[in-house]
Amino acid sequence: MCGLCGEIRFDDEEADIAAVDRMTEAMHDRGPDGSGLWSQGPVALGHRRLKIIDLSDKAAQPMVDGELGLTVVFNGCLYNYAELRDELRRDGYTFYSTSDTEVLLKAYHRWGTACVERFKGMFAFAVAERDTGRVVLGRDRLGIKPMYLAENGRRLRFASSLPALLAAGDVDTGVDPVALHHYMTFHALVPGERTILAGVRKLPAATVRVVEPDGTSREHRYWDPPYTRGALPEHAGLDADEWREAVLDALRAAVRRRMVADVPVGVLLSGGLDSSLIVALLAEQGQEGLATFSIGFEAAGGEKGDEFAYSDLVAERFGTAHHRIRIPDGRLVDGLERAVLAMSEPMVSHDCVAFYLLSEEVAQHVKVVQSGQGADEVFAGYRWFPPLADVPRERAAEVYAREFFDRPHGELARVLASGHLLDHDASGAFVGEHLARPGADTALDAVLRLETTAMLVDDPVKRVDNMTMAHGLEARTPFLDHELVELAAACPAELKLAHGGKGVLKDAARRLLPADVIDRPKGYFPVPAIRHVDGRVLDLVRDALTSRAARERGLFRPDYVARLLADPDADGTPTGVNPLWQLGLLEMWLQAHGV
Repeated sequence: MCGLCGEIRFDDEEADIAAVDRMTEAMHDRGPDGSGLWSQGPVALGHRRLKIIDLSDKAAQPMVDGELGLTVVFNGCLYNYAELRDELRRDGYTFYSTSDTEVLLKAYHRWGTACVERFKGMFAFAVAERDTGRVVLGRDRLGIKPMYLAENGRRLRFASSLPALLAAGDVDTGVDPVALHHYMTFHALVPGERTILAGVRKLPAATVRVVEPDGTSREHRYWDPPYTRGALPEHAGLDADEWREAVLDALRAAVRRRMVADVPVGVLLSGGLDSSLIVALLAEQGQEGLATFSIGFEAAGGEKGDEFAYSDLVAERFGTAHHRIRIPDGRLVDGLERAVLAMSEPMVSHDCVAFYLLSEEVAQHVKVVQSGQGADEVFAGYRWFPPLADVPRERAAEVYAREFFDRPHGELARVLASGHLLDHDASGAFVGEHLARPGADTALDAVLRLETTAMLVDDPVKRVDNMTMAHGLEARTPFLDHELVELAAACPAELKLAHGGKGVLKDAARRLLPADVIDRPKGYFPVPAIRHVDGRVLDLVRDALTSRAARERGLFRPDYVARLLADPDADGTPTGVNPLWQLGLLEMWLQAHGV
């Protein structure tokens, strides 16, 4: 829902409202239903609106409450806003709209920065205090909604997308060498505060930042699940059947919460366990005529391009209003170029273009969808999790690096040009420091904590937000409900690893879904032409990597690029990323955004 932006000056100048206007306009696709600007001295805010809750102009943003002396811009949805509004009314607050934005504003007045601890939902926001000049930035626990920052000594700018900051101007667009190391190690994922550009950072997930008028600031992280068996005393001593019921009940609540809207809500149905379970639970709760959507592509490299057999099975079982969307190769290439433009950061996952094209079609039918992202990280569904079973806690980083890293630090010398090489293993250090933190009972617990609170934020979560919001479509992810995540974190590792991964979730699904869906081989949005980099996709990659811009930037060794172009399927990584696509996508993104 929406896009927000703003500028805070620390040099006694008024905020540059023209720059904020440029940022706002750059996010038009995130909020096609309206826009607004507000400024007061050194602070200016901008907003693009996607109407989901309270479709009236009373819910327009920036929202100003003159009585409380607060102005807010907000992106996301507070699923428990009705309950919070009732509580705030009992405390004496009056409401003029039925929006969750006004609830957020008055919750901040009532509870200060601790308001985030009461929110159930996805959110990024900025609250400006009239009387103090203070601005408070906040982001949800799982980082579902983005917040990018560009800061120098004179001012801080923030926005829901990185390209919006570029539109404002005056950004250091040099490639961050540590971020490049992460990109090449974590299959394009740049976790934490960094982005691929040296001048842009991210507000971390589960973080509130208080910015004072003089430019000083403080941050605090308000949520950090411990990943220990004793974290939830009420679930101590549960047997496998009781854990299955607890997980199913928590997922029921998560799915039900994400139906709150003043517009219809659909489901992105891949035919896999996760999205199919969402459909089943909605049907169980009495949803009729639910709109579901699946996508397929042409085969390539001997690989099938759709999973319609499974999505059709689920759609028929639950009587959904199902939409099959098949994309010909000609449209794929056009969609690929537009998907790269829609990326706030370069993302190599081949299903980005699938999400982009699927969202383009879905947005013609509904404004909100539920989607199954996050289940694999939360319930240990990926193939790199089982090798961590029974590994001593102190060896977690070693085993995770072997199973998850695209290439060890020492191999980067044959890929990156010497001017972009680091003399230390920044990615290994990031992982090692995270896994060494206190808490997390086992090696698997430590890695699941890393995956859920860091890696997931900057891969599937960002991917879904970028590709859906490019078409003014809001995606909601029930598997990232923070109460469900806390429950899964406390669940015994052996229950999650059972049945090849996501065992407790599969067991919970057996009373609702056909065995063919639960026990099928793990699938993804298949886009064979990108996984194998052939045809017109190969032409795009070759053009990007051999262009004058790429030569002048000089990120990669020419001999390595030439070898990959001669053999596009060479050097496959442990997680299945095509290295040629990894290199080509980065150059395509930099060039598409004028870097």
